[in-house]
Amino acid sequence: MADEFRLNLGALRSAMQLTLHTHHASRIWHGRARTEDRAGIIGLNGFVGIMNKMKHGAEQDDPYSDWWMLRIEAKLEDTKVQLQTLREQVDQVLANVPPALSLGENLNVQPVKLPLFVGSQLGFLAVYLLAAYDDIVRRLILAHHTALIDRRTMDRWLEEGAHLLRSTFTMAQQYRYSGAIRDDFAANNAVARAAREKYGELPQDILEGTRRSRFAPPIVRRSALSGNAEPAAPRSAAGSADALADSTVVESDTATETTDEDSPT
Repeated sequence: MADEFRLNLGALRSAMQLTLHTHHASRIWHGRARTEDRAGIIGLNGFVGIMNKMKHGAEQDDPYSDWWMLRIEAKLEDTKVQLQTLREQVDQVLANVPPALSLGENLNVQPVKLPLFVGSQLGFLAVYLLAAYDDIVRRLILAHHTALIDRRTMDRWLEEGAHLLRSTFTMAQQYRYSGAIRDDFAANNAVARAAREKYGELPQDILEGTRRSRFAPPIVRRSALSGNAEPAAPRSAAGSADALADSTVVESDTATETTDEDSPT
């Protein structure tokens, strides 16, 4: 009876944007394009695209995508902890301001507002880290402007935070979609053997689907005959081989320039 009243609803959408106040955070968002003289540097924008692809691979029952989601999730958590430690160091410096002096928030008069198109939870975790770094940069610039730290200390801490983010994004560039599914490994067919040779062995609990990222999507089985997709519970490495649909890549789109002051006014 309830089906008779079911509405033909579309997908939910929410407008999102990220506000950045510093050049340092903006450069990490955009990364650096590759040139003849310099290697390219992946930015958060590119990282989000890889995370979207990785999530899609895990949805298609690619165990290597599941393994990579776990690795990236752990790396993001480690980066979060280290950024928090850096933030606490900066807070200790700012605590040395005399009680008679009141310091307000160091905000850009014209911050950049970046529209977000993020299709994965791991992508959002990275966005939160960039926002945290932007906050650290603002406070470091304030501390230097008010003579609480020298420029060398400021530059060292700025680079330390930037390196944490860049190393996380660079790690994600190693990810490749294998094109294999768990049933291939159960059958030990040519697809599985080729994947093992190219990408290495996987832990047994990853192959069985018993250990996945807490943000892993439901696995979708696809029929080679009908092309219909149905959600599947995490499977053990047993059963017949299913045909795998082509992987698609969902990229994140933004293109915005930013300006900020090097010191507060």
